[in-house]
Amino acid sequence: MANKLKILQPMKYWWLYFIISLVVIIPGTFSLITRGLKPSIDFTGGTTIVWEVNTEESKIKDFAKEDGIEIREVMQKGNVWTISASPIEKEIYQKYKSQFEGVKELSYDAVGPALGSELIKKTVTAILLAASLILFYVAYRFKNIKFGISAILAMLHDSLVLLGVFSLLGVYLKVEVDTLFVTALLTILSFSVHDTIVVYDRIRELKKKHGYLEFEEIVNRAVVETMGRSINNSLTIVFMLLAMYLLGGDSTKWFIFALLIGTISGTYSSTFTAAPILIAWDKFSHRIKK
Repeated sequence: MANKLKILQPMKYWWLYFIISLVVIIPGTFSLITRGLKPSIDFTGGTTIVWEVNTEESKIKDFAKEDGIEIREVMQKGNVWTISASPIEKEIYQKYKSQFEGVKELSYDAVGPALGSELIKKTVTAILLAASLILFYVAYRFKNIKFGISAILAMLHDSLVLLGVFSLLGVYLKVEVDTLFVTALLTILSFSVHDTIVVYDRIRELKKKHGYLEFEEIVNRAVVETMGRSINNSLTIVFMLLAMYLLGGDSTKWFIFALLIGTISGTYSSTFTAAPILIAWDKFSHRIKK
């Protein structure tokens, strides 16, 4: 084991992992700032209708205009049409629907603007509350605020990766974010911190046993000793999510994809973001003391 530890020095290139993270994060963050996410009616309020009917897009839009319905987007897949529109009163909807012969309603979802606004506030509150509790818990358990802050920064890394990916998907593939996306985001934050704590706990144990070693060497040993466990644990989740993504239905497709991206990012960040942040923090602290 000792020989392996001498050969494997992943934390020797701790600065390189920051560069890799920036290369991944910057395009998505730029898209997130300039284009944002594409919210579903869960957040904006409105109506989503799915019909199976033999018609043309021009008729869908023209009839909607005649009935005073504001169409936001129309997507077609064979004879299945997904229509996103502003809130529609029930009577107007029935009138609109009756103009299409042989129409089969597959789904009809309506959310008021007030509910959408409230959901955004609750989502932001939930994320801030979760981040705060994790920060204080990790700082308390490891008796050092730098562990708590480093864990939160690693968690922020995973959030930016996931949000950036879905911002790009919204721009190029018109993928919308909904309440399932929020569920995936919160789940991934939990997963990311779980793996990070495993690495941090090993750092604490090694520091007690080998306090004479430099902090970078202690972190390196902790990473090497926990890397196999983290990768094996994550692969079982990745394989399961891949199967669900490939074989599952359209309703959960992007939810599973979000979990998949988050799991991969969380596995990377717990080892190659959370640990290097501690090393950078330690080096910076020593420079200030000198």
